[in-house]
Amino acid sequence: MGLINYNIERYSPKQLVFIPLVLLAISLIILSFNMVNIGMPMTPGMEFVGGYSYSVMTSQTDDQIRSVFSDYPLVSIKEGIKGKLLQFGPMDQAKLDSLQITVEKNFPEHESMASIDPTFGKSNQSMAVLALILSFIGMSIVVFISFRTFIPSCAVVLSAFADMAMTAAAMSVLGLTLTLGTTAALLMLIGYSVDSDILLTTRVLKRQGKLNEKLEGAFRTGIIMTSTTFAAAVAMFVVSWLGGVEILWEISAVLLIGLVADVLNTWLTNVGILKWYVLKGGSK
Repeated sequence: MGLINYNIERYSPKQLVFIPLVLLAISLIILSFNMVNIGMPMTPGMEFVGGYSYSVMTSQTDDQIRSVFSDYPLVSIKEGIKGKLLQFGPMDQAKLDSLQITVEKNFPEHESMASIDPTFGKSNQSMAVLALILSFIGMSIVVFISFRTFIPSCAVVLSAFADMAMTAAAMSVLGLTLTLGTTAALLMLIGYSVDSDILLTTRVLKRQGKLNEKLEGAFRTGIIMTSTTFAAAVAMFVVSWLGGVEILWEISAVLLIGLVADVLNTWLTNVGILKWYVLKGGSK
């Protein structure tokens, strides 16, 4: 199976879906473990749990900064546009007053504290989860209406779900949190995943010709789409990382992970299911 000659003849449907399904199972285990430990499939960022942040100018290492704030709920240390961005979890007023004194004492050059109320963070969390669920449900309805055949429609929905699950699990492993930026990237990923799967399914079910020729034609078109999007995401990742633009860095990182997952799920999982469906006489 190459980038130029997409020869799928020598692989059975079971062989095609094996690796992606194993990765999906591992991803679901990771997400389930997170649900048990933190109550969410992914670690939520400050926007979703509330907390406080400071932007400080310092030459100290991350370990040195952590030792300074060992008595406080320091969640993360990120590279900001100016210096380093320190994010803390929720705390009571006494602890917050003590934190302010500690920051002023150890980091004279700092910007004013930014905060998100825990209640507001919970509201953001609920809205983000609801947006992801409704988007996925809406996508599923459109797919079933478009094809009006159960198995191919299920294949598209399964591939989109696997893209989301694998991306979320990879985010968890890599330490990427669920923020407003990564939520936006996941919503974008739903649309992109369905786009490539609909291209594949339409070519197989609604065009005349041999199955392998239709798959090869769909692959050539789809891989060009994926390559251009991947190149754009890489460029955004590099520029935002060098420039310290955190939200763009997070979005591009999630998109890159999702695009890799989409290649696996579209051209292995979905192809495997469609091949089985056609060979069983499900398509004229």
